[in-house]
Amino acid sequence: MRKGATGYRWRPMRLLAPIIVLAASLALAAPAFAGDNGEGLVGETDDRIVTFFSLGVVVFFILFVIVASAIQGRLEKRKEERKAVELRKRVGW
Repeated sequence: MRKGATGYRWRPMRLLAPIIVLAASLALAAPAFAGDNGEGLVGETDDRIVTFFSLGVVVFFILFVIVASAIQGRLEKRKEERKAVELRKRVGW
């Protein structure tokens, strides 16, 4: 064994261990979520709740794309300005 080596040495076990832990935790958590006759945190689920939740997911992704695009645009602008300054230094203007 190498000095300072920790964890599993067998590669399939390193890949399989997190999957086993996730499956076990989900299997043990399922009965806790199935209590109270299947009702969720907001009570009985009907069409209105599902519709508003789905609308919220759509709005979230729309806003995420808009904000991420704005951030990327500003970062690109800064990068182009930095490249222009470097080019001016190299050319001597």
